[in-house]
Amino acid sequence: MELRELEYFMAICEELHFTRAAEKLGISQPALSRQMRTLEDKLGVRLFDRLGKKIAITEAGEILREQSGNIFSNINSVYEQMEELQNIKKGKLIIGAMSEELSQLASVVFLELHRKWPHVQTKIFMSDNIEEKVFRNEIDIALTLMPVENEKLTNIPLYIEEYFLAVSDDHPLADRDIVELEEIRDISLVLCPINHTCRKLIDAAFASVGFAIQPIIELTEVKSILSLVKAGIGATILPRTLLDSENDGTLKVIKIENPAICKEIAIVHHKEKYIGSAARSFINLLIAYVKKTKLNETVYPENFLVTF
Repeated sequence: MELRELEYFMAICEELHFTRAAEKLGISQPALSRQMRTLEDKLGVRLFDRLGKKIAITEAGEILREQSGNIFSNINSVYEQMEELQNIKKGKLIIGAMSEELSQLASVVFLELHRKWPHVQTKIFMSDNIEEKVFRNEIDIALTLMPVENEKLTNIPLYIEEYFLAVSDDHPLADRDIVELEEIRDISLVLCPINHTCRKLIDAAFASVGFAIQPIIELTEVKSILSLVKAGIGATILPRTLLDSENDGTLKVIKIENPAICKEIAIVHHKEKYIGSAARSFINLLIAYVKKTKLNETVYPENFLVTF
């Protein structure tokens, strides 16, 4: 079996069309068909079911596709490691974050990372399905929530994030330091939309005490949410780190109990992907920042909710 045959095979898997795959590879369609027949003869199995002009990958083909992906991933890893041995400090580092506060967390170490790796192009973006993007090798590392269910991903726990209630200085609850979750059920809330990760966590917490919330306003931008709260239009529930970074002194931040709303933050990367020096440096810088700011000293309250 030759790498060229596997390359041709993977192209067909991607296109599910011999003619389009041949055009992508720069060869003729008959030549590609001959290569696939030769590969099938070598393996003694059919890799594709040919249904007229359409094709479908067989069970044997699926096995070969998965293993071929691993082979090409390992080859790419070799090239990346050889490049680093030659001290070629360039390339891209793509970082994902599940939510806005995690994107801000990643941003705080960017300056130091740039000083160490000035020629590395760094990108960061947010997505609710960030773990899937890591698995598909669309991004290098990501900040997400525990637990990480995909066994192909490695996770590095960072810290526990707790959600707090934020109100304006003249709100009826502004003189409180602690409030129970049930006390919030009757106040006006400004929250993220229902499909956002943080909103799912909040909804699950309220459901655990037997009721659902109906926010008066839903907004995607945290700054817009806090602007309304500062103006006295409702209250909000957000992660403590995000509130600390956005609070200019006009908000009262109140601890929530019974249950507290918590989530565990982790860094994830693909187990089979080579993690280069720039990515390792980012991870180490982030861990150092978490320790310096004592975020990792947070412990779970006695009564808390962490799942949704």
